[in-house]
Amino acid sequence: MDASEQAPDDRPLDLYLEMLRLRMAPADYALLLRMVEPVLEAIREERVGAIELCLDGAEPESVPQEVRDEASLVVAVAVTGRLDNRIVELETEEIGVVRVVTDSGTADDPERCREIADFIGERHRQDEELRGIAEASGLPTDV
Repeated sequence: MDASEQAPDDRPLDLYLEMLRLRMAPADYALLLRMVEPVLEAIREERVGAIELCLDGAEPESVPQEVRDEASLVVAVAVTGRLDNRIVELETEEIGVVRVVTDSGTADDPERCREIADFIGERHRQDEELRGIAEASGLPTDV
C-alpha cells in the first residue's frame, strides 16, 4: 500500500503540513493554519455540519488563491489520508467555472471530470428550483 492509499490518520496530514511549512512564505503558512484549524478541530472531534474555510472578519478575496487552494488540499488530506489530491477547474453551464478537490486519478480522467461537472450543474438547478419554491411559499431561502 502506498502513502496515497493509507487509512486516514494524522501522519499524512502532518507530512503535508510540514511540506507546506517548508515551501510557503511564513506569513502565508500562518494564514493557512488560521484558516484550517477550525476545520481540522471539527474533523478530529467528528462534529457534523458545514464548516467554512475562512477567516473571521476577512473577505475571501483578501486571501491569496494559492493559500485558499492549499487550505482546501490540507482539509482533503485530513479527510482522506491521501497525499495525491489535486484541485481541478470544471466548466459548468449553470455557474461557470468551479474548482473542486479530487484525487489524481479522477483529475486526469476527462470523462469523470465531466460527470462531476454535470452533477454540480444538476445540483445547482435543483437548489435554484427549491429556492424558488421556498420563496413562492414565503419560506426562508437562505438555508
